[in-house]
Amino acid sequence: QVQLVESGGGLVQPGGSLTLSCAASGISFSLYTMAWYRQPPGKQRELVAAITSGGRTDIRDSVKGRFTISRDNAKKTVSLQMNSLKPEDTAVYYCNAQLRYNHWGRGTQVTVSS
Repeated sequence: QVQLVESGGGLVQPGGSLTLSCAASGISFSLYTMAWYRQPPGKQRELVAAITSGGRTDIRDSVKGRFTISRDNAKKTVSLQMNSLKPEDTAVYYCNAQLRYNHWGRGTQVTVSS
């Protein structure tokens, strides 16, 4: 059974930082492209960052220079380091694993507000 469990969300002030983590089980983690998506209130889900099995990254333009995605194949985890957070980063953040099929976590809330 595939499980993706996100952690690290919460409330942070503008300009602050958070690190999201996703722990995977039930998949051959090192083969998968791992990604973080987010769904802002009232909007569609959007790709934030992705990292391939080979370590190539793809970062959404609006978060480039502020967010960093990384993976640890030994621990089967993918992380999203988020710096200089803005109110528009407020969203539910979802972990995604993609190979032949897409697998999703349940999401973690990130709220950026003073």
